[in-house]
Amino acid sequence: MKRTYIKFRCSIYEKKLLKKKAKRAGISLSEYCRSSAFGNSVIERLTKEQLECYRTLVKYKNNFTSIGNMFKKRNPRLANEVAQLAEQIRKHLYNFKK
Repeated sequence: MKRTYIKFRCSIYEKKLLKKKAKRAGISLSEYCRSSAFGNSVIERLTKEQLECYRTLVKYKNNFTSIGNMFKKRNPRLANEVAQLAEQIRKHLYNFKK
């Protein structure tokens, strides 16, 4: 497969910004430009701290769900509040994935 080169002009600031975004996404500058040009969304990779936060939130959601299930028969109101909290955490986790 033959390769061809495409050049485009941008300022030094724009080039640094493109490089930085490509590095955050974990791909090369050319791959980042190609993906952007074709309209594909380029998603940044999560840092170690973000992954740790995500894992912690998953653990909290599971724990609150278990607590809610434990109190279903004894105190339905408390179980409902705990279930709502677990649902809020689940929504944040879903937004975190995007």
